Amino acid sequence: MRESSNPAFSSLTKTVARGQAGAHQYGQQQYGPGGYGQQGYGQDPYGQQQYGAPQQAQNVRPMTVDDVVAKTGITLAVIVAFAAVNFAIAAFVNLGLAMILTIVGAIGGLVTVLISTFGKKYGSAPVTLTYAALEGLFVGGVSFMFAGFDVAGTNGFGLISQAVIATIGVFAGMLWVYKSGAIRVTPKFTRFMTAALIGVLVLALGNLLLAVFGVGSPLRDGGPIAIIFSLVCIGLAAFSFLLDFDQADKLVRAGAPANYAWGVALGLAVTLVWLYIEILRLLSYFRD
Repeated sequence: MRESSNPAFSSLTKTVARGQAGAHQYGQQQYGPGGYGQQGYGQDPYGQQQYGAPQQAQNVRPMTVDDVVAKTGITLAVIVAFAAVNFAIAAFVNLGLAMILTIVGAIGGLVTVLISTFGKKYGSAPVTLTYAALEGLFVGGVSFMFAGFDVAGTNGFGLISQAVIATIGVFAGMLWVYKSGAIRVTPKFTRFMTAALIGVLVLALGNLLLAVFGVGSPLRDGGPIAIIFSLVCIGLAAFSFLLDFDQADKLVRAGAPANYAWGVALGLAVTLVWLYIEILRLLSYFRD
């Protein structure tokens, strides 16, 4: 199973691969009653991999597409709810408090993703929902910063709604691209995306250091270079959905435990938030 460049998926797929290898090691039958694709549900390797008891493996329900849809929907609903709360605090209560919550959300969201990735909390609903709450605070604060309640004589809600619609449109479009097979996720494509994402991360960190030392912020100052960089980020975020869809599809086909759908929801939420922020940033450039 190919690894994803999304940190929330990479360790998850490694664990699934180890589980499948364990199934071969114990000589489990690959085709069984109730199987999905090539991995029988009745011989789920994850129970043995984690608990070492073959009889317990039968109690692990395999993940389905419905599980992924439901858990992703819940995660996004929590993000939207907390984003609305922090936006309202910024607009009507206390801007300073909202900015503090935005910083807490940004740092806390990053820490939560690291815990999920390196702490092997792949199927943890509390971890995913904690990330959603923290990231919601971040999204709400950033939305107010870029759009504002009433900036330059324009309604900030209009800018936010445009970013939301564009994000949904890109997500739906890339899902169609994946399902139609117009762009296939190959090892070469995965390596290219991984290298591109690392390059963007390095550039973003370099730009942050320039801003910290007062040199400037060429990638985020709204100029031509910043617009190009935002377009590149939007493109990479869009194509990252193909990797996310591919990994989710493979987890379902491999018969991963149902609770792993929370890990899939976390990975998709990470990409969606990144895409929304970049689209909102780009729209703010054109408005300014």
